[in-house]
Amino acid sequence: MSIRGSSDPEKKPVRLAAKGKRAGRPLDAAKRAAIVDTAAHHFFHHGYAATAIEQVAGDAGVSKVTIYNQFGDKRALFAAAVERECEKMRGHFSLDAMPQGSIAERLTAIGEAMNAFLSRPEMIRFDRRIAAETEAEPALGLAFLEAGPWRMKEAFAAWLAHAAQAGELVVADPLLAAEQFVAMCKGMGDLECRFGAEVSAQDQHRRIAGAVEVFLAAYGARGDDR
Repeated sequence: MSIRGSSDPEKKPVRLAAKGKRAGRPLDAAKRAAIVDTAAHHFFHHGYAATAIEQVAGDAGVSKVTIYNQFGDKRALFAAAVERECEKMRGHFSLDAMPQGSIAERLTAIGEAMNAFLSRPEMIRFDRRIAAETEAEPALGLAFLEAGPWRMKEAFAAWLAHAAQAGELVVADPLLAAEQFVAMCKGMGDLECRFGAEVSAQDQHRRIAGAVEVFLAAYGARGDDR
C-alpha cells in the first residue's frame, strides 16, 4: 500500500526505513513480534530519545546485533513499533472485522474505536514526546506519520471507497472524506484530552453521532439505511 499524507497525487511518500541488504538469517515470527512489542513498550512509555537498542534487546531476550541485522537502525525499529500499534486500529477498517449493520452503525463503530484508541493515556503521552523530540529531529515525526496516521488514513479511505462501490456512499475523494470524518470525530475533545481536560463519554458519543450525521448528509447515498 502506498503511503501519502494527502490526496495530492504528486506528493511522494517518505521512506525512512534503513535500506541496503540486511545481514543474518530472518527471525521467526514470534521472536520478531517480541522485539517489536518490547520496542513499542519502550517508545510509548519512555519516548524515542530515552529508548536504547540495548534496553530493547535485553528485555526481548536477543542481542543488539540481532536487532540491527533485522531492522537496520533505531528509526526503522521505531517505525515497525508504531506500525504494529496502529494495526490494532486498522483492524477496525477490515471488511472481515467490520460488524454488520447500516452504514451509520458501522461509521459510528469506527468513530468510537478511533477515539478510544487515540485517547488512551499512553497514546497521549507518546504523542507529546514525539512532538517534542521532532523539534530536534524532524525526520522522527515523518517516520511516525508514515508508519501510523498516513497508513490509517489510507486504510479508512479504502474502506470508504468500498462502501461507495457498494452504493452506500457517494464519495469522489475517499482520502479527503476520510480526513473530514476523522476530524469531526476528534473535534475539540482530542485537543482537550491532550491538554489534561477530562472529556466525558457522553460528550464523546454526542460528538461522534454528530459527525456521522453530518458525514452522511454530505456523502450518504439516497435511500441509504441510516
